[in-house]
Amino acid sequence: MLLGLDILPVIHVIDDDAHSARLLLGTLAKCGGPGALHLGDENEGLAALRRCFDDPAAHRPELLVVDIKSHSGAVRDFTKRHGDWLRRNGVQLAVMVPPTDRSGREEYYEAGADAVFFRQPELDAYRREMAGIISFWARTQRLDAVGM
Repeated sequence: MLLGLDILPVIHVIDDDAHSARLLLGTLAKCGGPGALHLGDENEGLAALRRCFDDPAAHRPELLVVDIKSHSGAVRDFTKRHGDWLRRNGVQLAVMVPPTDRSGREEYYEAGADAVFFRQPELDAYRREMAGIISFWARTQRLDAVGM
């Protein structure tokens, strides 16, 4: 059991805004998502992931959702620096960014993101994005992971 949770979180979140992170985790849960855990801001989250990857017995996330707002290129910078490292450790990377067109999304994919989702100010649109994250996670599950 991790942190007293009955269900191990499979989605981990790096978000530099605690209110935003609580909203994201709460909405994922209301949408029927799997267990999720906020790792903190970029520095805290990376430190937690490094400890996790260094310990072969540690529970690893299946999906990391990154929503860093410290500057306009923060998510893209994070993705460029850490996308390959996450993939080598078996973690899919989903990013939360302001709405953009196809070429804007492609920049995140080229930087190393596996999925791109939009920050939405309207609640129903935000819920649809969270449902999209859950759907992405479900579609990318390994078939042999059941019962592990």
